[in-house]
Amino acid sequence: MKETEHDEESPSEPVDFLDFTAARGPHLYRTAFLLTGGDVHQSQDLVQETLARLYERWGKYARLDHPATYARTILTNVFLSQRRRRTSTERPAGIVPESVEQGGGGDPDLRLTLLHALRELPERDRAVLILRYWEDRSIEETGSMLSMSSGAVRTRAGRARERLRRALGDSLTENAGP
Repeated sequence: MKETEHDEESPSEPVDFLDFTAARGPHLYRTAFLLTGGDVHQSQDLVQETLARLYERWGKYARLDHPATYARTILTNVFLSQRRRRTSTERPAGIVPESVEQGGGGDPDLRLTLLHALRELPERDRAVLILRYWEDRSIEETGSMLSMSSGAVRTRAGRARERLRRALGDSLTENAGP
């Protein structure tokens, strides 16, 4: 589940907000999709909130070498703060993806199994796993984005991987194909 482009922006990244949004929006959406456990509508809301907050201070961020790094940090913080504020524990009974090719090819049953298992993890654990392994961020980068120490990131990532393995159990090998 690794992106082919590593997301290392160059200082020549677009400084116009609309250009930035067009260039980085799909990546932000994919990250939000994973953070929300595959909920398309929450993912869209999360990206919209992130871009709104980024736009408020775009003059400041546009002058930086890597504005996408700040966008990812805002995205993660918005996700975590929305989860803390959530007063309802209502969950949809089932989620049908709008399209299978949304996040790439592969086996749709396996993707749904993985998304369901990710959704079952606590939000901070999910954020650590996605930043560390989907975004391919270092322990230090992940800690910085989540305001955690490196040791806390290591511990949380290890425990989250173990929870994910337990949650997947035999379903991963059943859905992995022949």
